[in-house]
Amino acid sequence: MSESKSNCTCGSSQTNGILSTIPNHTALPRELQDEFNDPNHPANLICELCRLFYDNNWVTGTGGGISIRDVDGPNPNIIYIAPSGVQKERIQPWEMFVVELPDEKILRTPNDIPVELTKSYKYKHSACTPLFVSCYKLRDAGACIHTHSQNAVMITLLYEDQDVFKINHIEQIKALPRLQYNATTGKVDKIGSLENFETLVIPIIDNLPHEEDLTPTLNEALIKYPGASAVLVRRHGIFVWGETIWKAKVYNEAIDYLLELGVKMKLAGISTIKPE
Repeated sequence: MSESKSNCTCGSSQTNGILSTIPNHTALPRELQDEFNDPNHPANLICELCRLFYDNNWVTGTGGGISIRDVDGPNPNIIYIAPSGVQKERIQPWEMFVVELPDEKILRTPNDIPVELTKSYKYKHSACTPLFVSCYKLRDAGACIHTHSQNAVMITLLYEDQDVFKINHIEQIKALPRLQYNATTGKVDKIGSLENFETLVIPIIDNLPHEEDLTPTLNEALIKYPGASAVLVRRHGIFVWGETIWKAKVYNEAIDYLLELGVKMKLAGISTIKPE
């Protein structure tokens, strides 16, 4: 895969909302400088979390991605998406694709940014984009995370003949939301949190050569399993979403913990489901 030509890392300059220490930042239009000086801007949060997820070995080798809907901004239909084929730990806030829902209108791409910053690199939109959009439209998500976690991949291999992963009676399950389909609104609502004795169910779909082609089966899983906060992709990774980026982060961390535990339990010959 091709990689970004950016010369900067997502360091404290972004998380503190200070662009002045980033080389060539003045090449940005003034309105973008002002926009990106907000440390809680979705583009800055994507950079911050990509670095964290890289350190967790979740988005190495340009894999994985994050998208955030600007739920607290003036237009909550605007979503920010990390580009494809870039080193996620080095990503910059101006490298995001900006899309408006529900028509998926592209408002800005990193290819619109001055060449002093892009080094003439030709950015490609993420192949995850239609999958992220499905999570926004079918789950009213505020953010969606896609990782290539080895725990996610391994659990799908250990349960090769299964279309779901199940686990119960584990304390960490309490970090995940209780979701319920609302027939009146046609939406999936959060109505609380799961109890540690309840069974967490995560659907598994089969991988395909091109990521965007996963959209129909992801949609099927979202509809069939309204209580799920994630979908595993066999031999590939996982998609996790939440009502905000911070909730999505918590769900992703809790699920990865449970997947790692599930792998260890399976290899030790322990069932992930405790008999009642």
